Amino acid sequence: MDPAPPPARVLVLAGPSGAGKSRLASRLHARHGWPVVQLDDFYREGTDTGLPMSPLGLPDWDHVDSWDGEAALDALEQLCREGIAQMPVYDIGRSAVSGAHEVRRDGHTVVVAEGIFAAHVVAGLRERGLLAGAWCIRNQPWKTFARRLARDLAQRRKPPLTLWRRGHVLRRAEPGIVAAQQALGAAPMTAREAMARAGGLQRPPATQPRETDRGGGG
Repeated sequence: MDPAPPPARVLVLAGPSGAGKSRLASRLHARHGWPVVQLDDFYREGTDTGLPMSPLGLPDWDHVDSWDGEAALDALEQLCREGIAQMPVYDIGRSAVSGAHEVRRDGHTVVVAEGIFAAHVVAGLRERGLLAGAWCIRNQPWKTFARRLARDLAQRRKPPLTLWRRGHVLRRAEPGIVAAQQALGAAPMTAREAMARAGGLQRPPATQPRETDRGGGG
């Protein structure tokens, strides 16, 4: 006999840094009430000796090994099944965890999880029966570059020169980033296309969905 479906499943919002994932997550929360988990808060701390290094001689925060995917998966599962979970708060400027906060599901059947490494939890969520869908939010690379730089400067995430140099590296890499996230199971689409599809996720089906969690959209 098949196990009962979980009370909620996760909508994964992947995509390049600056593509609009956080903005889309906020809109989905405002429209549907779905709780949002910021997966970038699961970064490893800057004192971790196992952090990968970039060609700039700094920790490579764009490498998936700078992030704790297993901890993110466990927290998402707890939120889906138990309705409440503690999430870390990460200070990007200090490269350190600065605290924790409680996220409640409040009866909603969809949890939104967004972050630059979000596509890496797709397989794990599918194995645990917790995947509602996985979308890679994309834009034109120069538009993403401008949005990312404005955000990072406003939040003082890193020194301006580092942000400028990193931004151009990511701009050139963006097509490859989107392709890699599609290969991990996140369907590429714009934020507008994602908003149009979101309404179909209101109630989780009795079996794991297939059409929304594979690449090839948009």
